[in-house]
Amino acid sequence: MNRALSVVIVAGALAVPPIASARPVVLEAQLTSYGGEGAYVAIYVTDAKGTYQSTLYLAAPNAKYWRHLRDWYRTSGGRAKVDGISGASVGSGRTLRATVDVADALLDAGFEIHVDTAVEDMKENPSEVAVPLTSAGSGKTVAGKGYVKSFSYKL
Repeated sequence: MNRALSVVIVAGALAVPPIASARPVVLEAQLTSYGGEGAYVAIYVTDAKGTYQSTLYLAAPNAKYWRHLRDWYRTSGGRAKVDGISGASVGSGRTLRATVDVADALLDAGFEIHVDTAVEDMKENPSEVAVPLTSAGSGKTVAGKGYVKSFSYKL
């Protein structure tokens, strides 16, 4: 009887799906001093083919302007998925700093973090930052191609 019970317990344990785990990741985007309104910023994850996975942070309080965060809006299927943390737009020269949970399965698995920015009556910058989501990339600062002076993430 003990042996049969042991077999049932082991079989049950193997049948239960593993619990997904996540880790806190600190995102930091320092904006340039561009002399305009607050910037809308979308920080999101795509797979190696550019397929949208999830939004990590959205600094864009007014949904009617989300379409200006072009790559994020396009890759999310035009539905502008907000499945991460959201907050106010970010002022010229200011720093956006947020701690978000990122699934361990995304780390070192070919995924990328993207940053889109847009400022009212100014230029839109789709995927102005795109960096691999890797352990080795943690803490490394990269320059953006538009309003983002520097971007980094820390695991």
